[in-house]
Amino acid sequence: MSTSKPKKLITAEFHCHTIYSNDSSNRLDALIRTARERGIERLAITDHNTIKGALRAKELAPELVVVGEEVLTERGELIAYYLQEEIPKGLTVVETLKRMRAQDAFISIPHPFDLRRHGWPLEELIELLPEVDALEVFNARCLRKVHNEKALTFARARGIPMLAGSDAHSLVELGLAVTRLPVFNNVEELRRAVRETEISGRMLSVAAHFKASTLIGLSKLIPGKRSAGIKMLE
Repeated sequence: MSTSKPKKLITAEFHCHTIYSNDSSNRLDALIRTARERGIERLAITDHNTIKGALRAKELAPELVVVGEEVLTERGELIAYYLQEEIPKGLTVVETLKRMRAQDAFISIPHPFDLRRHGWPLEELIELLPEVDALEVFNARCLRKVHNEKALTFARARGIPMLAGSDAHSLVELGLAVTRLPVFNNVEELRRAVRETEISGRMLSVAAHFKASTLIGLSKLIPGKRSAGIKMLE
């Protein structure tokens, strides 16, 4: 009979955005506060093609925040976690992966089957697998649940570590999709932890999608609000 204690699992949000992404209304202070209120113990900030917001958030909450970046390559999107240097958008897939690996980043493929949101054709996705650490199998912002179903089936069939993320662009979305996994504090611990993930989440409803879009739109319409918010946090 085994006497080993079960591993402590924590709740992680692996995909969210801040006002450093042009299409997000999430201010850093509110995002951090909301994450704590919702029981999120690791918050990966993955702004589009920048780590400025994630680095600033890391200063505000070093025990909570993981510095990430959602990078648009010339073909599709990749997410890197535990970055120290920003990776520019528009590079070839080979060059993007080279720069991610040079930083020993943890690499994941977000919403892989959602081709309208920079997903990947099947042939290219299969080619990518040896280069990545995990696959996002549940993204709360996918408009069609079949995209998540395909990702889950694909990952299970190939034994690929799995992540979930809300892809939150507004606070109402944060924590819609989370990953439960053993405690991790660095990239090597994350690589071990993703072997034992539990995925849970729900899709962003049409009503919630409208609310989120409205919040984001309002943040852009109010003159100076976005730029002032960024300036205050820098």
